[in-house]
Amino acid sequence: MTSRGTLTWLGHSCATVSLDGLVVITDPALRERIIHLRRASPVDGALLDGVDVILVSHVHYDHLDLPSLDRLDRGAQVLVPTGAGGLLRRRGFRFVREVVPGDEVDLGSLTVRVTHAEHASARRLGTSKTLPVGYVIAGTRSVYFAGDTDLFGAMDSLGALDVALLPVAGWGPRLPAGHLDPARAAQALALIRPRIAIPIHWGTYAPWRRPAGLDTPAREFAQIATTVAPEVDVRVLRPGQSCVLD
Repeated sequence: MTSRGTLTWLGHSCATVSLDGLVVITDPALRERIIHLRRASPVDGALLDGVDVILVSHVHYDHLDLPSLDRLDRGAQVLVPTGAGGLLRRRGFRFVREVVPGDEVDLGSLTVRVTHAEHASARRLGTSKTLPVGYVIAGTRSVYFAGDTDLFGAMDSLGALDVALLPVAGWGPRLPAGHLDPARAAQALALIRPRIAIPIHWGTYAPWRRPAGLDTPAREFAQIATTVAPEVDVRVLRPGQSCVLD
């Protein structure tokens, strides 16, 4: 990974961002199977080496997966929605900070701003009620990780962004409220205007029978974006594929 900044999409909402000497990972969902969902392709363990910061957007099982987190360094700094920190501390993580929208966390060479996410608040065994969040990773480059979200009013106030990781689908045939489909993700792109956009949350996990056309949402998003936000460079990555942020 280079000092210019490198992003690798590992599938679903999980990506690593190597920037300014730190490696950040988002919503680690790394297992072959999570509940009834199966992964299309395994994660190369070498891509998990050296993670310094873990960002968790919300407590749904396909975003906060404890066995997946077990594959990461317990000395990494973890940011997690307020009410869910105990899950991580009981798992052995030593540096856990609970956050809400509006928080700003100084990580040395990087600053992480915690943003709103328009998604259902939730609790699970071992947590109190939590608010979903997104994150802006800011250093010599800025990367917006939306988590799970729909459009929201302040989306056009996130500031100048180099990269946006935007969800464009779900894992089943029906997309419930609180998610972006390809068309609404393109609307989000028109609001936030990053230099680069990478569609996430598509084509990685599916129930027992894997449907055809798992890449359709990403391709639809890229196509709509050419009309709605033609100045944005949309990069559709495969799981495990990287791009330089320059």
